[in-house]
Amino acid sequence: MYRIFVINPGSTSTKVAVYEDEECVYAEKVEHSVQDLEKFPDIMDQYLFRKDNILSALKKVGFHEEDFDAIAARGGILPPLESGTYLVDERMVDYLLHKSPVKHVSNLAAVIAFEIAKGRIPVYITDPVSVDEMIPEARLSGIPEIERKSLSHALNIRAVCRKVAKMLEKDFNQLNFVVAHLGGGISVAAIRNGRMIDVNNANDEGPFSPERTGELPVGDVVRMCFSGKYTKDELKKRYVGKGGLVAYLGTNDLREALKRAEKDDYAKLIVEAMAYQIAKEIGGMCAVLCGKVDGIILTGGMAHSEKFTEMIKAYVYKFAPIFIVPGEFELEALALGALRVLRGEETAKRWGGS
Repeated sequence: MYRIFVINPGSTSTKVAVYEDEECVYAEKVEHSVQDLEKFPDIMDQYLFRKDNILSALKKVGFHEEDFDAIAARGGILPPLESGTYLVDERMVDYLLHKSPVKHVSNLAAVIAFEIAKGRIPVYITDPVSVDEMIPEARLSGIPEIERKSLSHALNIRAVCRKVAKMLEKDFNQLNFVVAHLGGGISVAAIRNGRMIDVNNANDEGPFSPERTGELPVGDVVRMCFSGKYTKDELKKRYVGKGGLVAYLGTNDLREALKRAEKDDYAKLIVEAMAYQIAKEIGGMCAVLCGKVDGIILTGGMAHSEKFTEMIKAYVYKFAPIFIVPGEFELEALALGALRVLRGEETAKRWGGS
């Protein structure tokens, strides 16, 4: 039996779990007060504080650092890399602490884990946000100065592909899927033989979501940028955080939007338009796979809504079998990524640096 400790930081909490092989035997969301976090001028300065909070929570339930065979941490904002499980080393920790272009809370996970492990046990990350397996033609945007980037919900996307492949009793690496991760942001990916060959950047492209605008008419965006009405930060917030359902309906909660849609034609139109845009993106990814699609998978928080998934299915049901795998499986996916390495089913990759 292998015992794996899993770390996944959020803005004001850190989700932790202990897995014994495939079984989760402990899970907790360790809360951090806003007042405590505000004492740190930079997100990355929080890592020792969060580490101490995590270890205190573990000790209360009888676990100690020496009880684990490995630590599995959420991957941060690294340079583009292939999917898989990577060994965390000093170079990766240094990059996440000092060189990552985006100061994101996910960068803390590997740093905290490496500090806890202190070289006694291996630390792994699996399928970080920056997984990039795009085919060359997917990278071109239309002008040479801008390249399409692969930034997505890769961890959950690949986790649900593995679940469906197991359900089909087939090898994930021999299957083609289109996966729509439906959360605060939306990623729709084309998976060919286990590789994510195209995906919309959930911040800049694709369908509008509960909080993000998705793709916009570029001419109108340029006019807004030079209108003098907005600062750069104000515009960015409109596109990511205050776009989508928030902009139209004042809520980022699909359940509330659906409830309003029962009596409000405008709310009904907005929800149906979001489903329409998701379906259109799914259709595009089916084309990327030349129509050879073993399954369309709907996952993420919004996939819990049968009413909403039925709206999407009405557009795409003829393309391929549809699988609904609601929710997120990040802790499990991290644990299983480390477990596959510990069992020798996969070889941990070494990150090559920036």
